[in-house]
Parts: sequence; structure tokens; C-alpha cells
Amino acid sequence: MPRITPIHWRKLLKVLELEGAVVVGQTGDHIELKKPGAIRRLVVPKYKNIPVFIIENNLKTAGISRQRYFELLSKI
Repeated sequence: MPRITPIHWRKLLKVLELEGAVVVGQTGDHIELKKPGAIRRLVVPKYKNIPVFIIENNLKTAGISRQRYFELLSKI
């Protein structure tokens, strides 16, 4: 399985939207999404390169596996 590497915020946003998350608001440079079944909102900062720990935290909150993440990333 490949390593998770930093990606542009638009790619992460697209991955989360493909999995059913919906943008519900924005506070400054942070986009908030809601996903059915998630324990809290997902937050995507508008960074050119989102750090790996933020990607992993959002995947865990959304209930997306690493394998599913790479499947969705390949569709973009």
C-alpha cells in the first residue's frame, strides 16, 4: 500500500465529497463538511500541501479506510 503524502486541499475536498461529505460552511480558510455517520464535522484547511496528520485525522473521522482513500484519489 502506498504512503499517504501531502496533497492540495482541493484534492482532499474532492475525495471527501466523493465519499458523501457535503460542504456546510467555511470559517476563514477552513472548510467544514458534514458526512452522514461521522461523529463530528470534517475540517479541510485551504493549504497548498495539507499535512499527512490532517489527512489521516479526517479519514478516521469520516470512517474511510486507507485503501478506499487511494481508490477515490485515483478517480480524481
